[in-house]
Amino acid sequence: MSSTAETIDDTSRDLGGSARALIELTKPGVTRLVLAMAVCGALAAPGHVTWVRFLVAMFGTALIVGSANTLNMYLERDSDRAMARTRTRPLPSGRLAPSTALWFGVGQALVSLPILTFGVNPLTGLLAATALISYVLCYTPLKRVTPWALHVGAIPGAIPPLIGWAAVTGTLDARAWSIFLLLFVWQLPHFLAIAMFRREDYAAAGLRVLPVVKGMRAAKREAVFYSVLQLACSVLPFLTGLGGFVYLVSALVLGVGFLVWAVRGLAPDAGTPWARSLFIASMPYLVLVSAALVAGVLLPSGGS
Repeated sequence: MSSTAETIDDTSRDLGGSARALIELTKPGVTRLVLAMAVCGALAAPGHVTWVRFLVAMFGTALIVGSANTLNMYLERDSDRAMARTRTRPLPSGRLAPSTALWFGVGQALVSLPILTFGVNPLTGLLAATALISYVLCYTPLKRVTPWALHVGAIPGAIPPLIGWAAVTGTLDARAWSIFLLLFVWQLPHFLAIAMFRREDYAAAGLRVLPVVKGMRAAKREAVFYSVLQLACSVLPFLTGLGGFVYLVSALVLGVGFLVWAVRGLAPDAGTPWARSLFIASMPYLVLVSAALVAGVLLPSGGS
């Protein structure tokens, strides 16, 4: 009897470990951020959407993001094994078989795309498919070829608010694209900061990020340039009629503060600690500027 109980316990632990590993493949932290940006797009969009359609859109979005992250880990399992921060992931650590990850990623895509296309509208399905293909088949292999992969990867990363907007309206206009551009540009200093303080890891994995290819000085200059561009793009939602002065003032204050900290990186003594702090600062910046946008749209005086 005890032997049977031990066998059941071992099986339960194995199943539980496999389930946790599958969830880990979807990068839950990234998925939560993506869903937050999709919600931002939906709340900023004109018109109304039923709770059922909204929840279906968010469920489908979570699945397509999980699919992209899973397939990304499948394709990068060898480079993940070479980096200290990623070698404990399910595939390089051997907790899951690569074939399991492949089918799990494909399965999520096969479920999510019909859900978004037929359960919400065709535009959300098209946007999700575009994000999946560009992330998995373009961005992921390009990371080994050129630093410009960062810009390619920023495209699928900026699509979530478009999905939220399209779920409500079924269309896209200049207001939706202004949010897309802001999120697109935000990713550039954000990921440059990661590449700077993890440059040794990326070099060991053979990934062609800018600090590895051209050095820290070039990466710092680009981080400043994109921080200026981020400040400029943060005004675009206001110019297209979103957010009102509540948003505009918040975006300018946050953008100037972020730019000042990026410029601090040009000092000779600014190294890994500064790059890490810039990455950390980029997260509350995005949260606060997104919250200001939604608040500016929803508050009765937001457009005044």
